Amino acid sequence: MTFKPMQSDVDEWIRNYTSGYFEPLMMMARLTEELGELSRAVSHRIGTKRPKPGEDAGNVGDELGDLIFVAVCLANSLGIDLDDSWVTLKK
Repeated sequence: MTFKPMQSDVDEWIRNYTSGYFEPLMMMARLTEELGELSRAVSHRIGTKRPKPGEDAGNVGDELGDLIFVAVCLANSLGIDLDDSWVTLKK
């Protein structure tokens, strides 16, 4: 398992579709936003909170993907190799 392809794919997407990475603190705000959306989707799916009439219940898989994308953006913008981080975590 390696994160290199994911980090490369995200970097390519950023280069092709945006003017560059957000500043790290802005990405932290985005991570917080995405985590909130994931929390709401999980709560709607298996928790006691049900969507309001007309409210989208959210998709847990989509929200996880969004959260991972922003986390990889943050790593890329800071020059962090997630493979190295993962190896360190496993020690």
